[in-house]
Formats: sequence, structure tokens, C-alpha cells
Amino acid sequence: MDLPSLAAIIQQALDVIQPGERVLAIIPDKTRDDNTHLLFPVANEFLNKRGVASFDALVAQGTHPPMSQSQKLSKIGLANFSGHLFDHRWDEADELINLGDLSAETVHDLTGGLIDQAVPVTINKLLAPGIYDTVLVFGATVPHEVAGFAGGAKYFFPGVAGPELTHTTHWLGALAGIENIIARVDTPTRRLIEAAAELVPARIISLNTVVSRELDGELVTYALFAGEIREAFRRAAEVSRQVHIRYTGRKYKNVIALLDPHYDELWVGGKASYKLGAIVEEGGELIIYAPQLTKISETHGALIEKYGYAPLEIVRDMLGVSQELRENLCIAAHLAHVAYAGRLDDQGKVVPRYKITMASGLDEETCRRVNLGHLDHRSFDYEALRSDPDTLIVENAGRDLYQV
Repeated sequence: MDLPSLAAIIQQALDVIQPGERVLAIIPDKTRDDNTHLLFPVANEFLNKRGVASFDALVAQGTHPPMSQSQKLSKIGLANFSGHLFDHRWDEADELINLGDLSAETVHDLTGGLIDQAVPVTINKLLAPGIYDTVLVFGATVPHEVAGFAGGAKYFFPGVAGPELTHTTHWLGALAGIENIIARVDTPTRRLIEAAAELVPARIISLNTVVSRELDGELVTYALFAGEIREAFRRAAEVSRQVHIRYTGRKYKNVIALLDPHYDELWVGGKASYKLGAIVEEGGELIIYAPQLTKISETHGALIEKYGYAPLEIVRDMLGVSQELRENLCIAAHLAHVAYAGRLDDQGKVVPRYKITMASGLDEETCRRVNLGHLDHRSFDYEALRSDPDTLIVENAGRDLYQV
């Protein structure tokens, strides 16, 4: 889609906004590859001409660290922006408000009994009643390990949510099993976050795109669906299914993931495992080649290094003896998601279904501490393996989902 076509859709969607309204945009952070830098200036110009009272932006960074001012301006495609650019602080109570609660009965019904505890719906205080009249949600849809597909209500929860629903949704995704979640629209997680999003008091307009990059790195927009957030997301997911899923026809003993350069820590770089695990043979190996990846997680690194990556069965045992981990379920989910799945070895012990080895900026000691293998990326010659029939090399790993 070209920019004039995108602009026409945006202008039609925003035409319901009246002069004097207060408008808040929710935008992706730097870990997401999307076209907000193209769409946001169009919306900004339209709203300025419409005469809105204010137009601000809040970064849906979830638990990721804040971006710099220059990174935020680059994300919205403007060298200058007259509105406020807000960071989301998920772990600061005075930055959050409670919109209500999802009852234990509701949570049980929505999750198919996987979780049966009430969940407070806390969210960034900018979304409290009476502050903004309209919320614009900018974002792209791709297969996602926790919600099935990214996009839609996920930009609220966990994008600008408090810790309760963030922990709950991540652990829910792990309990359901990654292969039962990823690339599916109707998931327990999606049902939960959409129920929570119904509590947002402002009018919501979704600008939901499907984008990808060509081999030369050029960003291509395949679709933009604007309007009601549930319908826009579902229509985008159907296009994403065609764009972002690749089929190999077989599994491989060795898969080498040349990690997408957007990912500089394993908290997000774990997408290489989420999106390639289905094509790694049982007992095989996934090598993540990522010289730019230099840390486990700026936010959660200490706890991840304390407990280490492990299959879900082992992580559940950890929860039984660790109050600390029970209070940080999104980390527990991450441990299980990266490990992907378990299997029984010859002694009947649960072990990871495949080995994960890092050829990255992480040192060997750190890798061993979190139960990962280590290779020196400076001497690892993956090109020599391109002709090996048992090896698949995946460029820009973490972007697309690979399935047999």
C-alpha cells in the first residue's frame, strides 16, 4: 500500500473526532518493527487541522525500558512534536489506576479454567476517565507467543498495563502451551485482554497494520485496518497469517537463527526460539547468532539468571518453592517460552526438547548460568553450513513464524 492510500484510510477513520477533543495515541516501542513513522504524521496533521485540544502519545513498552527522546521522535516520524511523548512505567504504582476487576468466575470462563483467580485491571493513569476523549492505537500484527497474534487489545494489556494482568497473561500463555497459542486468533489470552479493554472509558480507534520487510530491508505495508479494535485486529490477523508464516515441509536437526537486529537482549530475542521451535527436531539444536545481543534483560535479567531457562514442567516446580517467582509470573513464562517445550530423556527426566546455543555478545558464564550453550560468534562460520541438508539458516529470525 502506498502512503496516499494509507492516508485516505486514516483520515476516514479519524473523521469522527471533533474539534476540541483530547486525543492520546498509543504507539509501539523500539522492539516492534512497524510503520508508525509513516502513519503518525498523517494523523498528527489531520488532528491539528481538525482543531483538537491536545494530541499526545504514550509508548506501549510493556515492561521494556524507556526509549530516548530521539528514538521516540524517530518512531513517530517527526523531528518535532508539539504534544507530550509519555513513557509507560508498569512498576510504579502512582503511574497506574485501577479500572476495575475481572472476577475469578470471569477469568475461569475466559481462560478455560487455566486460571481461576480474580485479576485487577490496572493501567496507565493517562487512561483514567475524563483525561482523553479518544485513544488511537497504532500497531502492527504478527504471530505472537503469548496472545496468538500481536495487535489489538494487546497494546493496552500488557502494552500500558500494570503488573497484575501483565504477569497473568504471560503465565496464561505458557500454561496453554506455545504451539496451542501462536498464530491463533481465539486464545485464552486474547479473550482475557479483550475483556479488560472493555473497561477503557475513552473511545478507541484502532489503526492496525500488517507489514514486513523485503530482503533489501525495505518496509512493505500489506494492509491497514482502521476502526473498531476487535474487528480491525481480526482482519489484520488473517492477512498476517498469509504474510508472516513460512512453511518448511520438514524439521531440521540444526537451525541457525540470524537474529533480527531489532533485538539486543534475550527478553525480546527469545522470539527466535518461539518462532522457530516448531521446525527443530527433537534432540536438535537452535543456534541464535546475534552479535548485537549483549544482555539477558535490562529489566528482568537478575531473576532470569537466578532461575534459568527450563521447560514448563520444571518452571511449574520452581513456582511451587519460590514466592519470588510466583510474584513475577511474566518471568516464569519467559523461562518456559524460550525453552519452548520439554521431552523425556532415556531416564524419564524432563529435559528441553532441543538445545539452545548463543553465538552472541553474551559471555559463556552468563549463558551457562541460564542453561544455554555458548559459541564465540567471532569464530562461528555459519556460512560453511549452508550446504548441510540437516541445517536451516534463517535470516532476520524472530520476524516470521516457521512451521512444518
